[in-house]
Amino acid sequence: MSVSNPTLITFVIYIAAMVLIGFMAYRSTNNLSDYILGGRSLGSVVTALSAGASDMSGWLLMGLPGAIYMSGLSESWIAIGLIVGAYLNWLFVAGRLRVQTEHNGDALTLPDYFSSRFEDKSGLLRIISAVVILVFFTIYCASGIVAGARLFESTFGMSYETALWAGAAATIAYTFVGGFLAVSWTDTVQATLMIFALILTPIIVLLATGGVDTTFLAIEAKNPDNFNMLKNTSFIGIISLMGWGLGYFGQPHILARFMAADSVKSIAKARRISMTWMILCLAGTVAVGFFGIAYFSVHPEVAGPVNENHERVFIELAKLLFNPWIAGVLLSAILAAVMSTLSCQLLVCSSALTEDFYKTFLRKNASQVELVWVGRAMVLLVALIAIAMAANPDNRVLGLVSYAWAGFGAAFGPVVLISVIWKNMTRNGALAGILVGAITVIVWKHFNLLGLYEIIPGFIFASLAIYFVSKMGAPTAGMVERFDAAEKDYNLNK
Repeated sequence: MSVSNPTLITFVIYIAAMVLIGFMAYRSTNNLSDYILGGRSLGSVVTALSAGASDMSGWLLMGLPGAIYMSGLSESWIAIGLIVGAYLNWLFVAGRLRVQTEHNGDALTLPDYFSSRFEDKSGLLRIISAVVILVFFTIYCASGIVAGARLFESTFGMSYETALWAGAAATIAYTFVGGFLAVSWTDTVQATLMIFALILTPIIVLLATGGVDTTFLAIEAKNPDNFNMLKNTSFIGIISLMGWGLGYFGQPHILARFMAADSVKSIAKARRISMTWMILCLAGTVAVGFFGIAYFSVHPEVAGPVNENHERVFIELAKLLFNPWIAGVLLSAILAAVMSTLSCQLLVCSSALTEDFYKTFLRKNASQVELVWVGRAMVLLVALIAIAMAANPDNRVLGLVSYAWAGFGAAFGPVVLISVIWKNMTRNGALAGILVGAITVIVWKHFNLLGLYEIIPGFIFASLAIYFVSKMGAPTAGMVERFDAAEKDYNLNK
């Protein structure tokens, strides 16, 4: 690897820009609310693009294109499920969660919101939800670090061990320094870079393989079933892939963007921007994997790295088809996807440890400066644990993401969704929903029951637990009063 390597120079410039944004955000971070939620000051564009970028991690440019490359369009059911789930999350949860968190103690984190919404004086709801965040987000963070390591390993010929640290260092740096504002501002830049890469790359691959007709003929020659969306699938298989959409209701790093919006009025515009961005990105990533089948079947002499690890299809296409400077920009899009999600996850974990453990149970009267620095220390701690978990070079990005996504979707999704639309939900119902959802995912995953993605039974069982346990009791007058006030506020301002 030469120091004059254009791709290396592009990466260095990109990383330096992200860290610079972190230091700019540092100047606007004065208290824990600023560090965790940016002082609830995000406009519609930043809310939309940062929500999208924080959602679409390294799997967007590595895991999903790799799955399409291996199996054809039958894997695109994931993309369809995600689009439906994201739209419903924006429609039913985003605005309501924004006002509910404000009316319930100006909550900064999901555990904080649950505790205030359900008047949990015991702290049990806060502790259990914070533990769920730490367990599943550490796995999720590990997936981002694996994706970053794969990128550095294949681009610069580093050993996997060195690539782990290289891929994680910049993200840790700007998250540590700038907190939520740094994460949101960098996410906006990263979302722009990602959509540029995912629109440009499939077009160039099409041109390189001779146009649409030639490309489709090459894909068909490789395997006619590549066009069959029902190839090697069953009803359970399709439902499992579509089930990914359920995860949106419970992802803390995405829900934090809704909580941080400057007003409910920003949500509708943000929804339109975010969904347009998402549809274009997912269409692009499916096209990259699909057209990659044609390119590497026509050029088998360069297919070795992709056949060895199909998650490298976007990386190899960028390196083969573009000028090194442009390739550097495109490969920075993978780094953007990794950094945007990893930074959000680190921050949510830090928030849970700082707001929901340290401040609540250890130092109730801690100063704002102390809490911000504890938050920064927690970013480092979680990052080190995730790096240790990612140390196995046989890890696959999509596998790690699917487990963490299911964990959050089942444990928090029903609780968040039902808590913002049903006033009669109780504290015990919320507690039952979190426990049943998380335990179902772990057990279902372990035994691989029916071949069904664990988020689906987890979401269903958690929803039933919330309903039946809530019916055994009743919400307090204060809970109902705050819910009604928040709902009135939402309807007046949406």
